[in-house]
Amino acid sequence: MSQESEHGRWTVSSSDESTEENDDAEKPSTSSLSLSGHGKTSGSQYPCSEARKVGQKRKASPVKFSDKSFSTEISPAKIQRTSQEGLGWCLSSSDEEPESEGQPKHAQKEAVKVEKFSAPKKQPSHRCEDNELPVSQKPEKHYKVASEGQDTWDLLNGGNPFRFFVTKVKGIKSKYNSGALHIKDILSPLFGTLVSSAQFNYCIDVEWLIRQYPQEFRKKPLLIVHGEKRESKAELHAQAHPYENVRLCQAKLDIAFGTHHTKMMLLLYEEGLRVVIHTSNLIDADWDQKTQGIWLSPLYPRLPHGTTGSAGESVTNFKSDLILYLMTYNSPTLKEWADIIQEHDLSETRVYLLGSTPGRYQGNQKEKWGHFRLRKLLKEYTSPIPAQESWPVIGQFSSIGSMGADQSKWLCSEFQESLITLGGTVKTLAKPDIPIHLIYPTVDNVRQSLEGYPAGGSLPYSIQTAQKQLWLHSYFHKWSAETSGRSHAMPHIKTYMRPSPDFQKIAWFLVTSANLSKAAWGALEKNGTQLMIRSYELGVLFLPSAFGLDTGYFHVKKKMFSGSNEPVTSFPVPYDLPPEQYGSKDRPWIWNIPYTKAPDTHGNMWVPS
Repeated sequence: MSQESEHGRWTVSSSDESTEENDDAEKPSTSSLSLSGHGKTSGSQYPCSEARKVGQKRKASPVKFSDKSFSTEISPAKIQRTSQEGLGWCLSSSDEEPESEGQPKHAQKEAVKVEKFSAPKKQPSHRCEDNELPVSQKPEKHYKVASEGQDTWDLLNGGNPFRFFVTKVKGIKSKYNSGALHIKDILSPLFGTLVSSAQFNYCIDVEWLIRQYPQEFRKKPLLIVHGEKRESKAELHAQAHPYENVRLCQAKLDIAFGTHHTKMMLLLYEEGLRVVIHTSNLIDADWDQKTQGIWLSPLYPRLPHGTTGSAGESVTNFKSDLILYLMTYNSPTLKEWADIIQEHDLSETRVYLLGSTPGRYQGNQKEKWGHFRLRKLLKEYTSPIPAQESWPVIGQFSSIGSMGADQSKWLCSEFQESLITLGGTVKTLAKPDIPIHLIYPTVDNVRQSLEGYPAGGSLPYSIQTAQKQLWLHSYFHKWSAETSGRSHAMPHIKTYMRPSPDFQKIAWFLVTSANLSKAAWGALEKNGTQLMIRSYELGVLFLPSAFGLDTGYFHVKKKMFSGSNEPVTSFPVPYDLPPEQYGSKDRPWIWNIPYTKAPDTHGNMWVPS
């Protein structure tokens, strides 16, 4: 593939094909990543996606920027030219059938030619239309952890009724980390005296994870719930083998191309229980210089012995929904955790649980999972808003699946219908023409980020998927987060919301592990009678009614870390509103093509080979 632009002329090969149903999202790789930093490699390895492997490789072995034209030779393959005017894309794709994503990726190569960018036409305002030394001797990064000098309980309970946080970011002003959390904060003894814990995640570095626990908790029972298979599963077991307190639980993925993408912590303390639902993988890079989201539950006290029934349930049914989610794993070990949850009082919870679990669901079962679950919650627990047809929808994510030949195939049909539901009055006969704004980083967003080009390893949108859906890119908006000081911390957070036309209010807000993909959210099949979901996902939904607001909306907090001059019920959206649409020279970040004509913040180029 060759291209000429402000980012260089290049030729590239890739074996990372994408099927129709799976997203490029943190795709499983058949090999593991050797942890490395500044050229020094440790013995630790963990399974990860191809994109993350490249990102880590480029961080450890950077390719310095050169003014000379850069290219890599590849073996030829058939090409077929396709193009679309108006988006600055003139692409061609291989006419060979893509390799199944459930199969190992081999070193097959293809050539895909991209002509010189043309100046796009003015874009319309679219409407839907990441063991050599014992752990104790390993060097550790130092983050400010919650301490007596910082009133932890004020952080958790005082000025944040939503209990929604972003992760700390190295390299930004300290004021933007004052209300943020690192994993070491979450696992701090100030949050509770740990008895045992469960970690649900996709990409897991066991050795690193153990080091995040305080020394006094590192031998406490730890359950790791994962979705690895075959070689990757063996690698994870090898990682965990040195730790007698660590048990592994494999999430069954019976539908092809699914992943265990849920990111959750269950923390059992002497004082009670805490649930943490977040967006970070359990690897160092995800807690360093990225924008991530966290929902941290209250400390749930234990119910009196012998309490039965619905005791300890919240107005949002969070307790029963969490137990239902855990039971879908069909695991005796997770049944034990479900029993623990049953023994605690979760009545102070003010968020709704929104999950996806692999399966094919019909009838009322559809409403339990994926975007149909969102539709049901919005229908039952929100109220219609005057002129709501002018209230747009925002989707913000770090990976993108195949959306189909055009917007009518999924994005602006079944998915849109779920996102635009408000109360029970949406008319399906005449679907409102509601704007959809999709936030995904541009090449320059990545290039100018704190990490530089390696940040793109966590944004695994591939050229193979992108070239099949050029129509989608005109919905894209840049990443900008001055409100949280995180414009240069690339997002791995995923959020969805319904803002007002002036972006001063939001009808609801969702933080989740789910990227923009049918595998995550589900897609209808069998003539609309069945919802098929491939992956495990989990998020929490914030609705005004659960926070005692009868207005039907939250006000948006002007600055995420501002003082007490704003109403306590103003929601801390972690990025800037309104989002800015891509300009004529902006292109979405694509991980498996080189960028060689403009250096990143570390003076390097991106060469994904």
